[in-house]
Amino acid sequence: MPSQLPLLNAAETCCQPVTGGALAAEDAERIARMFKALGDPTRVRLLSLIAAQPDREACICDLVDPVGLSQPTVSHHMKQLVEAGIVTREQRGRWAFYRVVDETLASLSAALRP
Repeated sequence: MPSQLPLLNAAETCCQPVTGGALAAEDAERIARMFKALGDPTRVRLLSLIAAQPDREACICDLVDPVGLSQPTVSHHMKQLVEAGIVTREQRGRWAFYRVVDETLASLSAALRP
């Protein structure tokens, strides 16, 4: 009879806590890349706007006016969040829709826990 492997929380599989001992260089780079993407107040605001939606998803067309920036500038910021794995992007017709990756936010939170 095959045994089942235990399910792991995504936060546990991504990153060991920064306070849990010396990190490997690649782990430190991965964590830093995610935090760097959140190091800009506009990106934090964009993330909060998406997370505030009932389905945690927003069209780029709905993100431009609230932050008061041009669509290309908002797209640049969103690209940074996508590359860091904080949001996902889905093209629907001419509009891009972004969704929060809850697992990434959980892993960032776990990385800072003592």
